[in-house]
Amino acid sequence: MAEQTLHNYVFPAPPQPSVAIAGDTERFPVRRIFCVGRNYAEHAREMGNDPDREPPFFFSKPADSIVVDGACVPYPGATDKLHHEVELVVAIGKTASAVSAHEALNHVFGYAVGNDLTRRDLQAAAKREGRPWDTAKGFDHSAPIATIHPVSDCGHITRGEIWLKVNGDTRQRGDISELIWSVPEVIEHLSALYTLEPGDLIFTGTPAGVGPLVAGDYVEAGVKGLSPLRHDIIATQPLA
Repeated sequence: MAEQTLHNYVFPAPPQPSVAIAGDTERFPVRRIFCVGRNYAEHAREMGNDPDREPPFFFSKPADSIVVDGACVPYPGATDKLHHEVELVVAIGKTASAVSAHEALNHVFGYAVGNDLTRRDLQAAAKREGRPWDTAKGFDHSAPIATIHPVSDCGHITRGEIWLKVNGDTRQRGDISELIWSVPEVIEHLSALYTLEPGDLIFTGTPAGVGPLVAGDYVEAGVKGLSPLRHDIIATQPLA
């Protein structure tokens, strides 16, 4: 085993972002967050895109954009069009580099429900100008996530209802089987671009029905077989 080097830092190192694991006191340390764009046909159409099965594309969020289940999400600055996007999240538990779809599920630790919060106006401007989506997708508190269920608990999720409600009203509803690119295929493509490591999370795409959130909204989201995600949207202020 390589000897670990201890360093003195000029200021305290930031805390390690982590997510609760169902039935376990240990937590899942978050390394990186990858997201798949336009992975449900109806959502692609509602965003004005062709849902044909072109190669998947990816963007990312910083690890510290994680918001744990039940916490409050401050309404972000620089936007008046904050949108919700419920997603199945894949938690990687084993190094994956250029793996095939056939092998991909061997690298999955578990699954969770996430909300890919998006500053839609900034995303639209970035699209028009051919610029990156970072400010639209990778802002503070943009990745609420529920408890991770290990594969040993929930199995591999290939179908089942995915949904999101705002203040009790259903906004999004679909089925995991409607993914254009399945979880194994997503891992195959992503692991050809990056070496996936334990701690990486993959938000796999959202079904149709994305829409606006305002301060005071209460969000509930779920995937069949997983713990639901719940969070409030509050006026801009630090997380409690």
